[in-house]
Amino acid sequence: MRYCIFNCYRKLIKNVPSRKYTTNSDYQTKIEKIRNIGILAHIDAGKTTTTERMLYYSGTIRSMGEVHHGNTVTDYMEQERQRGITITSAAVSFPWHGTQINLIDTPGHIDFTMEVEQSLAVLDGAVIVLDASAGVEAQTLTVWRQASGYRVPRILYLNKMDRNDADVNSCIRSVREKLQATPLMIHAPVTKEGKLIGLIDLVTCEEIVWTQGRGQNYIRRKLTEKEDGKNWEKIMNSHRQLIDTLSSLDDQLAETIIQQDSLDNIEIPQINEAIRRCTLKMIGFPLLCGSSYKNIGVQTLMDSIVSYLPSPLECNRIYKSFGSELAARAFKVQHDDQRGVLTFLRLYSGEIEKGQKIYNLAREKSEQTGSLYVALADEYRPVDKVTAGNIAVVSSLKTTMTGDLVTSTQSSAKRARSQLARWLQEPGAEELMLPSARQRLQTFDTQPSNEELAEVLLGIGTTVPEPVFLCCIEPPSAAQQSALEVALAELQREDPSLRVSTHEDTGQLVLAGMGELHLEIIKERIIREYKIDVELGALQIAYREQLLGGARSSLEVDRKIGSARQAVKITMSANTVKGISQDKILKLDRSGESAANLSHIHPRTLAALQLAVRAALQHGPKLGCPLVDVQVTLHWLELGRGTSDSALGAAAVQCLRKVFEEAGSAVLEPMMSLQVVVPESHSARVTADLARRRADLHHVHTRQGNKVIECVAPLSELLGYSGALRSLSSGLASFSMELRAHRRMQPQDEHKAHKHVTGF
Repeated sequence: MRYCIFNCYRKLIKNVPSRKYTTNSDYQTKIEKIRNIGILAHIDAGKTTTTERMLYYSGTIRSMGEVHHGNTVTDYMEQERQRGITITSAAVSFPWHGTQINLIDTPGHIDFTMEVEQSLAVLDGAVIVLDASAGVEAQTLTVWRQASGYRVPRILYLNKMDRNDADVNSCIRSVREKLQATPLMIHAPVTKEGKLIGLIDLVTCEEIVWTQGRGQNYIRRKLTEKEDGKNWEKIMNSHRQLIDTLSSLDDQLAETIIQQDSLDNIEIPQINEAIRRCTLKMIGFPLLCGSSYKNIGVQTLMDSIVSYLPSPLECNRIYKSFGSELAARAFKVQHDDQRGVLTFLRLYSGEIEKGQKIYNLAREKSEQTGSLYVALADEYRPVDKVTAGNIAVVSSLKTTMTGDLVTSTQSSAKRARSQLARWLQEPGAEELMLPSARQRLQTFDTQPSNEELAEVLLGIGTTVPEPVFLCCIEPPSAAQQSALEVALAELQREDPSLRVSTHEDTGQLVLAGMGELHLEIIKERIIREYKIDVELGALQIAYREQLLGGARSSLEVDRKIGSARQAVKITMSANTVKGISQDKILKLDRSGESAANLSHIHPRTLAALQLAVRAALQHGPKLGCPLVDVQVTLHWLELGRGTSDSALGAAAVQCLRKVFEEAGSAVLEPMMSLQVVVPESHSARVTADLARRRADLHHVHTRQGNKVIECVAPLSELLGYSGALRSLSSGLASFSMELRAHRRMQPQDEHKAHKHVTGF
């Protein structure tokens, strides 16, 4: 009764759509009738609006919310509702024509790209939403690259087709040129008196017109030559063009066409099967049209998700090595006031029950789960069991992090590794490897065994991007310091792209994040959710340092601390190695006398040295910024009896500081790929301003009366650029940016950076 009153109260006060839940049996759907998809796009392309319509037309919610009203299901955080943007990914499930669609709505802003990365690791398919008036935009390229990295089949959805400046042909060109992809044109728009009223299905040659109402009602009509005249010929040409494109990609359809000697007699199921095969192989991508805000084309999009995107059975052969045992990947961690730590799991095989014990392969630990839920954005319904192919939410996991793989027992993990090692001996085994796994394998000095390959394949988690902004964070009083540390630890577990450290000299807490908005949102969350009135210091750029050459140094320490004698004699060197991975930053010298000296080094000693090397690399000799592309070699090590690991670590850090000072370093600054869209009337002023900001212009083109300026600029010159651009363009321009690379600074710019960081 209290739950009902609460929901009614919230609906009255916040105008949040009421929700209708499915029964427990819906989470034991046959696995071939499940689709796990994500919805990805550039900011403001219409992801959340599209998700809201899907929930409404599937009957999951009884009324539609709007982003500008702040009452959509998936934008549930207060900051999302106030700003009208998606900040955190949200999972929802809904039925559609006998299939269960598990959908993750993701952010479009580059500052929250980690949320997209976490989600893509567990998706079977994705819908890429494009603004029909803009085509492929900056963040579209980023999410496309991320999806390709995880080999996720995709559908393209041209949204906002109701706009006067919507241009299908321009969008198709941008897909071909920018994404290097082959679009399969499934729809053509139908307009009446300049207004979008429906679509032409180019597969079935039907006209679909949405009638009055909220988009639930639409009429399908088969087009005929007699009734449709000139339009018929145009549509048939587009139909033939689709089949022709498909035949160049799909041999099976090509053989059918050769046998029939015609493009006009191909049956509809054969065309749909060919589209599905091309989509799953990622050699062709269905392109659909619609306007989610105007309630047109959402049902046909859901039909295409069911028809063309894969079921869990068609993906992830790696996880089949677990057989009927539980295999699940954690892709999101969230802290809830009532339920504690909630971990979102994508189940690949087996099932999970309430209170079940699980084994974490990455941490090599067993954990006891608490309650088990299924999620609809920020609402959780308790269930007793969730089966393979679905998304489960479990409470009470203390060590499981994003990207970790869990199974039922340690013996299950061993069997899965053995099975995968056997599969890797079969022909075509390289198909199991994602690009991220191949990247990891490059860190091996020797050819890895099949067992090591299996470890890499099972252990691949999500890639955490490097932060680009730093700032200090202060509590209002010393009494709230410990509460702030707890809050930051929880937020860091939720968002791995947030880094928290303590400044060595001042003792201040330092936040590192993906952008100004990212750190601003973190501050707002601490104030709102944890009731700590924190202050952020001035933003600093996350510079890096790189050694100018190699150097070698020795250090001998022999002193008594308390009653114990600490004696260390160590020789180390450092060199620049481009693209060195974290696994290889410490190397042991295996030549001459060093080989004999280091042959019996204890694993605990080696672990202490690795920690010390990582600590030393956090502070370069010039600005105290982290050193990159450095490999450290240990040449000699002598330890006195009873010498502690901390004494060894301190000696190693001291030795490496001498090495870095001798080698010298250069400062690297983050360079951003920047795209500015500005009216032609204001473009000259914006271009001149970019030149003053040390920007390198790469490409300028015209789109719908606007200039699109693509360039690369130093991040240090883009602080506060949002306000400057608003002033230069009278509020008519927009921009987006993402980290491109770190580049060595010129001496005069390095001097400015040194002055800014140190104050001298």
